[in-house]
Amino acid sequence: MKGNPSKTRRPRGGKRGPSARERQPEAVEWSLNEFKVAPQEGKTRFHDLDLPDSVMHAIADLGFEYCSPIQAQSLPHTLNGHDMVGKAQTGTGKTAAFLLSVIDDLIKHPIEADRYAGEARALIIAPTRELVLQIAEDAKSLTKYTDLKVHTLVGGMDYAKQQRHLHDELVDILVATPGRLLDFCGNQDVYLDQIEVLVIDEADRMLDMGFIPQVKRIIRQTPKKTHRQTLLFSATFTPDVLSLAEQWTDDPRRVEIEPESIATDSVDQHVYLSSTEEKYTLLYNILLQDDVESLIVFANRRDECRRLHEKLERHGFKAGLLSGEIAQNRRVKTLDGFKDRSLKVLVATDVAGRGIHIDGISHVVNFTLPEEPEDYVHRIGRTGRAGKTGTSISFACEDDAFRLEPIQKILGQPLKCEQPPLELLASPPPMAPRKKTADDERRPRTDSRRRPPRRR
Repeated sequence: MKGNPSKTRRPRGGKRGPSARERQPEAVEWSLNEFKVAPQEGKTRFHDLDLPDSVMHAIADLGFEYCSPIQAQSLPHTLNGHDMVGKAQTGTGKTAAFLLSVIDDLIKHPIEADRYAGEARALIIAPTRELVLQIAEDAKSLTKYTDLKVHTLVGGMDYAKQQRHLHDELVDILVATPGRLLDFCGNQDVYLDQIEVLVIDEADRMLDMGFIPQVKRIIRQTPKKTHRQTLLFSATFTPDVLSLAEQWTDDPRRVEIEPESIATDSVDQHVYLSSTEEKYTLLYNILLQDDVESLIVFANRRDECRRLHEKLERHGFKAGLLSGEIAQNRRVKTLDGFKDRSLKVLVATDVAGRGIHIDGISHVVNFTLPEEPEDYVHRIGRTGRAGKTGTSISFACEDDAFRLEPIQKILGQPLKCEQPPLELLASPPPMAPRKKTADDERRPRTDSRRRPPRRR
């Protein structure tokens, strides 16, 4: 662990929390002997990493046996305290890679002195609410046999409720979106000057979404880079990302996991040449196929997602909508419905889609090809996870076929374009009448009477 500056008292007297000794959870009888994993040539076991038994117990519960490539290459460095700059897509196991390093550090360097409400030990910044909630869920799974407390700060959810949690429990691992975190820091509900480990996830997406000025303000409130451990992950290493990595990390180790290992091994990819008018017909008929258990359909624009969602519901499909304009409580409810299979299809934009980490998704449909080729890999990475295979189907019309070449370049292989099977072009039945919404009720009615001519 890198050295921290000496602790300062909070100006308004933060609430003292229990010491590490007082916070020990009830002992759970478990031995590492209960979790046997045979060594395999070329693979790294979690047993080989000298992780605490409480963490290994959680890993055993999750059924993890061997490290993924990003875990095997990064953990030996990060567990020894080195900074890390990692290139990896979602679906590679990078979340567990940085969480295990954070948890190991906090367990092995307990704080016996007084601590104060809102004083985080580890901070994980991610660009979207969905991703923050997923990281926090994974963190809670890995810390279930420890006394570490995980908190989330995201916009679109009750500020007072999040504030209350921070005042009621100490915060060891704080997972947050940049804007909401700055709100809490500005109100002196959160303090970052005792941060021991800083994780910046999806740095390229932070750049795309314009969050870097906010992230810089956050980092200025943490200890200097020589006094904290910093782990930065990005799906791409653009010059801007590498420049930020140089500013924020101290002598980092660098790991790169190439995307084609994800995109091609476990996902059967199809590109159907179609007209714009045929796209919805194709989607409708794909959803009727027996092998489609759950499906995510991606479109580039919010209005396009809204129209698709409405059509699917009028055709009787149980569909959810996920985009930046949807309130957070509705997003959470929609994702829960998709996880428990009460929703069969999810319509999403790329920003929302980055936070979807659900195993068992059978199909991904690109209703419109993404504008950024890296997003293609992110989209199809929603399926073919956790050792299973999946299917991705992209619709390419005249308007977006030019996006295929950059995608093929990043994949390192050609995509086979084909005419869709005839059964997928069968005309859908008529849609049910459109339901009136609250927005319709608020919309002013137009007066059908003719306006009298203006007097001259």
